[in-house]
Amino acid sequence: MAFWLQRFGFDVTVIERADELRLGGQNIDVREEAQQIVQLMGLENKIRQANTGELGVRFVNKNNQIIGSFPKRNSGFGTAELEILRGDLAKILHEATSDNVDYIFGDQITALADKEDMVTVTFKNGPQRSFDLVIAADGIRSTTLTLMFGNEPVIKYIGVYCSYLTIPRIESDTKWAYWYNAPGSRVINIRPDNEDTTRTSFSFLSPDSGYEKLSLAEQKEIIRQKFADAGWQAPRILTALEESKDVYLDRISQVKAPRWTKGRYAMVGDAAYCPTPMTGMGTSLSIIGAYILAGELSRHNCHKEAFAAYEKLLRPYVEEIQNLPPGVPWIAHPKTKFGIGLFNTVLRVASSKIANKVSKLFTGKKEKIKKDRIQLPIYK
Repeated sequence: MAFWLQRFGFDVTVIERADELRLGGQNIDVREEAQQIVQLMGLENKIRQANTGELGVRFVNKNNQIIGSFPKRNSGFGTAELEILRGDLAKILHEATSDNVDYIFGDQITALADKEDMVTVTFKNGPQRSFDLVIAADGIRSTTLTLMFGNEPVIKYIGVYCSYLTIPRIESDTKWAYWYNAPGSRVINIRPDNEDTTRTSFSFLSPDSGYEKLSLAEQKEIIRQKFADAGWQAPRILTALEESKDVYLDRISQVKAPRWTKGRYAMVGDAAYCPTPMTGMGTSLSIIGAYILAGELSRHNCHKEAFAAYEKLLRPYVEEIQNLPPGVPWIAHPKTKFGIGLFNTVLRVASSKIANKVSKLFTGKKEKIKKDRIQLPIYK
């Protein structure tokens, strides 16, 4: 958001409550129209150079036997062409904007007052200031978002918790990502990175239990209880869990907001329309939304007209992405051994050479449908 606003001639201030640039996080990817945008930004090569090196996704059973392999050339599933760690992408974006954007670390917004001709912003640490517009470009539990829209946006839990952490790399880890299903609707993922460590995650189906509100020690205990008998590499990961410094547990949710703008307020990315990691489009949707919002602000003299154009152009695209396929996330989290066996059978067929050859017959049509979902304007 800051990149495009400063590119279009706006004076931009970014408020970050962390004391410094946060470089942690898991694998994310830049897909479809978002790849076109990073090309326009001149950042595609830098993102490609920081690639995690992930070759694709392999599904395995408890004996580490490969059920099916999906190389990253398989479009629309698994590993994307531009696969990067969240922290690396943050660093690239910060370096591309730091000369022309005012970054304020170690502070946060505590109060907002939309006075029609400006917004008065009160900070926790710094002095009160006035701005033309305030844009929430953060996460689904954004405090700024609540100050702007109250309880209007609905956080829709989709029935699965996920925990992410970084663990030491061992010799048997490869450049492939691995997916393992354990009975009881549990999944373990292991993914390579470019830092000689391994990124991993646990996910499990659960009613809304408030685990995300617990202390880190309590969250670790929940994970241990849930995966103690899961098999495969669970013992290795649970051992590393004790020393891991970046453990993160949260419920997987979507943000459904009836509007993304109000007065001189706007929101973009996860704060406005988080689609969940299940779509593989969270980062890409944030990149696309920021480009369109900034572009429309550059195109219109009136911010109200720009906000209206932003919503009109992007909302149908967001709704399509948030429309999860039938059975998600339950289909990927079978409860019983029989269900896992059925799931693995489908994967064997889907990853077979015959299936790949048949799918290629329809690739052209599918890609055309994808590209027709949203026509990116070219802003000048």
